[in-house]
Amino acid sequence: MRPDLVFYRVARFLLVAVACRLLFRLSVEGQENLPASGAFVVAPVHRSNLDTLYVGGISRRRLRFMGKDSLWKNPVTAFVFSALGGFPVHRGSADREALRKCMEVIQGGEPLVLFPEGTRQSGPVVESLFEGAAYVASRTGVPIVPVGIGGSERAMPKGSKLIHPVKVHLVIGRPIHPPSGGRVPRSAVHDMTAALHKELQVLFDAAQARAGGAG
Repeated sequence: MRPDLVFYRVARFLLVAVACRLLFRLSVEGQENLPASGAFVVAPVHRSNLDTLYVGGISRRRLRFMGKDSLWKNPVTAFVFSALGGFPVHRGSADREALRKCMEVIQGGEPLVLFPEGTRQSGPVVESLFEGAAYVASRTGVPIVPVGIGGSERAMPKGSKLIHPVKVHLVIGRPIHPPSGGRVPRSAVHDMTAALHKELQVLFDAAQARAGGAG
């Protein structure tokens, strides 16, 4: 097995199976909704810097995610973040460059995490979504898997540097499939984003209820 994948499995066990289970009593609902193989886009709500860590608990497969390129300047941190599934994107670069890298990940057969709200938000309402997740899914023909995360805002709110040991619960929704056949029109991307928005709110509400509070 490749060294980076060995590192990932060890790190995932320590961070997810041990730390998250003990510190946050992390629980996951709906894992049967994850595609058994192939690439897909994971689209979670975003309320905390810890969300990427929590999302790593939904699958034993390595999930890929974007990171600012400065994290790759040091060879050691570059190996760590790459092994954990990250890939560098230049902050301030054109959206099309980031989307191109995302599609390369999907075309390589790996699951990709995209937070459709963009930056971290606050509160119980799922904010307006960017269309990047639907665009990538439509262009590559893979499904979007929506994920509600309950408790993460209380665990580490936006702007906080402290971590609070609270219950965190994830609810994985059914995959949302893009239209099949040929080039997908912009209107279809918009409709897929609207469907994702509606489903994320339902999942977020359910995850919050199971986590025992808002966030």
